[in-house]
Order: sequence, then structure tokens, then C-alpha cells
Amino acid sequence: MAKSMLVIAIGGNSLIKDRQHMSVPDQYLALGETSAHIARIIERGWNVAIGHGNGPQVGFILRRSELAAHELHEVPLDVCDADTQGAIGYELQQNLGNDFRRMRIDRQAVTIVTQVEVDGNDPAFQLPSKPIGSFMDEAQARQRAEKDGWVVREDAGRGWRRVIASPRPLRIVEERAITSLLRDDFAVITVGGGGIPVVTDAHGNLHGVAAVIDKDFSSALLATTIGADVFMITTAVDRVALDWGRPTQRWVDRLSLAEAKACLAEGTHFAPGSMAPKIEACIEFLEHGGGEAVIANPENMERALAGEAGTRIVA
Repeated sequence: MAKSMLVIAIGGNSLIKDRQHMSVPDQYLALGETSAHIARIIERGWNVAIGHGNGPQVGFILRRSELAAHELHEVPLDVCDADTQGAIGYELQQNLGNDFRRMRIDRQAVTIVTQVEVDGNDPAFQLPSKPIGSFMDEAQARQRAEKDGWVVREDAGRGWRRVIASPRPLRIVEERAITSLLRDDFAVITVGGGGIPVVTDAHGNLHGVAAVIDKDFSSALLATTIGADVFMITTAVDRVALDWGRPTQRWVDRLSLAEAKACLAEGTHFAPGSMAPKIEACIEFLEHGGGEAVIANPENMERALAGEAGTRIVA
């Protein structure tokens, strides 16, 4: 009998708990907590693919690169994505491997450095919106814009920052490898940070671009591509709330696809850049044939799969 397929997109709180615990050892320990829950899910018979975020980690690399620019070349953004996929993947697959040995599970985790194709004509490239890197004064910002072609913008009175595009994912380049590994019972860590954004040129060759892909959208695409039974997003809250941040705020255990679409369209229930894209990613998975999506915090992943925690969104 074929095992059920689960895609989990783990949130930033599985890597950084708070501002006092941001070092690499801190992140390793935080991933260890999430890993233990994933291992128990795998123990119960699920085949699992795991996506993760990388925003702060890319920021750390960019800052180190800026500080060392007087001596070493700066690191391009697509290479930062690749670096974080390798580092975070290593930490997660080692934690999972230790959990498997401790629990006597005959499984292995593997990380795939994953490219995700985007459309070079995506409107997002004309309207870059994602701030990255360090704050600069206006003179520095305009110098980088002139010298390096950066798009720069003043950020809420705190200084100037580079802003980049966030295009939609179209295709997971390493899809065949991911599918083969899952078929052979590997736990696969992939589309890290939403994937390394690449575009195809006129000759069919791939090239990295300076962009960031939302990891929930890429994980939803992954779930659709591999035919996952369930798509799960973990975040800092244990359930989805309607009327978020208002006196009428209320937690919900279940939403139909139609209800989720209606609430998203109202624009008042889910915070932009936070819960809203998670709901949108769940909708995309369900609209492309997925059975159910789940949003929960990492410590409740097993209970959420059993219908005892989190919010379920169903077709």
C-alpha cells in the first residue's frame, strides 16, 4: 500500500525563536525541536517533503558580504539562496538522521539544492517590493542604484534599503529527483527559501536572478507537483484567526475552500505578508486538486494531522 504524501513548509520560528537566539547553534537547536515532530510523523507512515524559509539567513550572508566588501567580492543573491539551502538543509537532515536513529526508524533525510523557475516577464520585476540587506543612508543607496542597478527605497523612516521582486514560482527544476527520492522513502528537504529563482533564456539555459520567491507558494507548487495528500504550513500561531488583531478576532478550526477564498477577498481577516500568503498558498494547492491544507504551529504538527489542532482548509 502506498504511503500518504505530506509536504510541510516550516516557518521562520523553526529556525529563530527570538532575537536573543539567532546564532547558528541556536538555529540548529530550534530545528531539532521541529525535526522531532517531523520524525514522529514519518514514524506513523507518512512520506514527507520539507520546505523552509531563509529570509534572516540570507540577510546575515548579505551583511557579512557587505562588511567584507573591501577585501572580498560580494555574494550574489541567488548564490545566497544556494548557500542557505545547503546550510539549513544540513542542519535539518542531521537532526532528522539523529531522530531516526534514536527512534529506530530505517529512513534517511537528504537535501536537494533546488532551482525554481520564474517568468522573467512577471509583473513583480517591474514592481519590486521585498526589502533585503542592510539599511543605508540616501547617498549610499543612490550610489548602489547607479553603480549596481539596484532598486532602492526609503523604509518607514529607518533608512534606505534595496528592494527586489517576488515573482510567482512556475516550475521546480529538480522535480524528477525529488519524486524519485520520495518514492524510495527518503525524507526530502527541498525548495529552501522558496527555491533559487532562475529564468530560462532563448536557448533554454537557466540563469539565476535577483529575486525572492515566497516559500509557501513554492511549497504549495511542490505539493501539487508530487501529488501530496496534505499540504501543511507551520507558523508561530496554533490556528488561523479571522478578524486578526481586532476585538472581534476569533480562532477557526476549519474552513472550506470557498470560505477561505471569501475571507481572503475581504482583505480584513489576514495580515498581508504574514497569514494572507499562507492562506493563498493553501487555496492554490486545493484549487489544483489537493485534498486538504493545514496551518498549525510546529509543536502541534502531529495533532493537526490527526484533526486535533491547527486549522484545516478543505476542498
